[in-house]
Amino acid sequence: MKFETKTYLFAVLFFIPFITFSQPNLPEAGVVFDDSSVPRIDIQINPDTLDWIYNNVDSYIEWHATFIFNGNAITDTLENVGFRLRGNTSRYSAKKSFKVSFNTFEPGRKWYGLEKLNLNGEHNDPSIMRSKLSWELVREMGLPGPRCNHVRVYINGNFYGVYINVEHIDEEFVKSRFDNNDGNLFKCLYPADLKYKGSNPDVYKEVYGDRRAYDLKTNSGLDNYSDLANLIDILNNTPENDFYCEITDVFNVFDYLKAAAIDVFIANWDGYIYNKNNFYLYHNTETDKMEYIHYDLDNTYGIDWFGKEWSTRDIYDWEQHGSEVRPLYTKMMENQEFRDLYSAYMQKLVVDITDPDVLFPRLNELRDMIAPYVAEDPYYPLDYGYDIDDFYNSFEEPIGAHVEKGIKQYINERRISANSQVEENATIPVINYIHFDYPLPGEDFWISAYVSALQPLQTVRVEYQVNAGTTQYATLFDDGDHNDKEAGDDIYGAMIPGIPMNNSLSWQISATDEFGKSNILPCEPVFIQFEPSDEAALFINEFMADNESFITDEAGQFDDWIEIYNGDAEAIWLGDKYLTDNPDNPDKWLFPDITLQPGEFIIVWADEDQGQGPLHTNFKLNAAGEYLGLFDSQSTAFFPLDTITYGEQNPDMVFGRFLDGGLPWMYLNTPTPGSTNETNSVDMSEIDKLNIYPNPVVNGWLFLSKPVSGKIINLQGEVLIKFEMKQKIGLNNIKPGLYIIQTVDGKSNKLIVQ
Repeated sequence: MKFETKTYLFAVLFFIPFITFSQPNLPEAGVVFDDSSVPRIDIQINPDTLDWIYNNVDSYIEWHATFIFNGNAITDTLENVGFRLRGNTSRYSAKKSFKVSFNTFEPGRKWYGLEKLNLNGEHNDPSIMRSKLSWELVREMGLPGPRCNHVRVYINGNFYGVYINVEHIDEEFVKSRFDNNDGNLFKCLYPADLKYKGSNPDVYKEVYGDRRAYDLKTNSGLDNYSDLANLIDILNNTPENDFYCEITDVFNVFDYLKAAAIDVFIANWDGYIYNKNNFYLYHNTETDKMEYIHYDLDNTYGIDWFGKEWSTRDIYDWEQHGSEVRPLYTKMMENQEFRDLYSAYMQKLVVDITDPDVLFPRLNELRDMIAPYVAEDPYYPLDYGYDIDDFYNSFEEPIGAHVEKGIKQYINERRISANSQVEENATIPVINYIHFDYPLPGEDFWISAYVSALQPLQTVRVEYQVNAGTTQYATLFDDGDHNDKEAGDDIYGAMIPGIPMNNSLSWQISATDEFGKSNILPCEPVFIQFEPSDEAALFINEFMADNESFITDEAGQFDDWIEIYNGDAEAIWLGDKYLTDNPDNPDKWLFPDITLQPGEFIIVWADEDQGQGPLHTNFKLNAAGEYLGLFDSQSTAFFPLDTITYGEQNPDMVFGRFLDGGLPWMYLNTPTPGSTNETNSVDMSEIDKLNIYPNPVVNGWLFLSKPVSGKIINLQGEVLIKFEMKQKIGLNNIKPGLYIIQTVDGKSNKLIVQ
């Protein structure tokens, strides 16, 4: 896949350049998932409802309940939460698993940033530790996995046992890991083998039982499977010589190789490689690549129902399914570069991360912390007759039936076997998470990437050409001073001097280690053409980012809205144009087949609910402030027609242009959705009611006619100063310019600082 873009000369309104990083974030445990104690979770629910839930185990109906969390220095009560059973086979067990939803009956509600929690009974695992240990390994390898901890669950005051509290994988999860959540998130369950079925994306909407094997959890209104179909096509049908370049263009291979090594090491037979089950794929819109995310890691470390010897199984032929295909794993093992990296990650697991001198004391600590509660767990013995002796023994030795290995026994055997099998070859440097922002002509061009290698790196640089001329080089640094985050974190950054108008730039990133192993990505250079623009005059004219009570959409909801204005002399077809709240994803929301006449306005509802109509976007506006952009068609390389970065917005306040299509931007006293701003932009009578002096301010102090509370904002809407009952306000840190002073009761005035 060739990257080709064009950058044009255009006016960017209030645009603040920034660098973001798409490397997965690994959020701290926080109070919800702190595993230094065993918090108590209470569920209060009507007893008749609870009986119905237990008598209808296949139901997905959520019932009203009260949720109480007590532990880790907090006590919180949330009423009106959703409560139901979760899981697959565990629904038929005595010790069941539960889902708690905070936003089912109160849309938009979150608890510590979470919309849902999974309370897993772990009835197959006598140690109640396998999934907890697995998720810790996922995190140690730098991969995006759910946070988790042990909790005590009580329902209507009755102890239901020791559970694992696991973070739910949803749009909040991917937002916290990848800094975006507008991509497709697929939950992949049996029989999700990623086998090619045809070029039509709809063939991957196959239903197994009562659900899709590849179940789209976000953007469900669009129901677009083209990105998944493209990945599967490339994975299955790309010739061997082209495979490395083609797959790295659309899939985060390097992190998947870590995930595959984890699955093989912990014997996650209920995952993708063996059972074509239990994983997520997320289309990361900042990198435009699919990400692999683990799911459901309890059947591991020697849990077995098939009579397999998982601890010594071939790490390079782990699927062993004959004619059945697992292309995501087998194609990686067939490619030497990927196979070598997989081997290196396996060796890291064997030598470092699962070192018994470090890992086993951690296991013992967690075991001893939960043991007193396991001994009192009334549901713990019901499925397999387990007692507290089985709990302790399950860490050391087999206890019969499906528990063929103790956890420590399995780890020791797997380490020995994997170490004897692993191939020790030199590996290429890893170049991942490449990021850049499209520059203006003449503007310095910053590039960043994650780069790592087993051997010390000798060079990391950008190789670039201007107008297809001689190759030039810019060194990437990991020193914290080159838009590279922090020093020594394997994030490298470099700057290419600005390229003037009517010139082109092409570039790639290369890395070479001390042994001479090298890598260069992307395989095809990124190409940027700097050209003048003659595009149509289409504008973001005004918007309301916190519509609480001003105007409703056709569904009667107070959704945020954006007004688009055609300031051109000719009609403009909107069907190939885009709105976005993410500068790295310019084609986030496509306008419908609508033509806007000269001087005409149109209202778009930013409500993340495309099912309500063609003018409803797949994103919401952030009242705390964010980016908003209007982009042209793909054929113009998504030319930016109009962009703005705005600050904090007040309820039912509109931010817009003083004149239609013109400057400045300011708070408008009266919103005018669908009509001109010119005749009713600012209520001058309100301005006159607030007396300030001197104005202009020249000595750093502003005096008001009486003590008031309010704020001073710039023309971008950013709050610079807040004040409480002040009559004298210091402005020493305010740069010369035009500002707005507003009081809490709505009075405002223009303020000039000289």
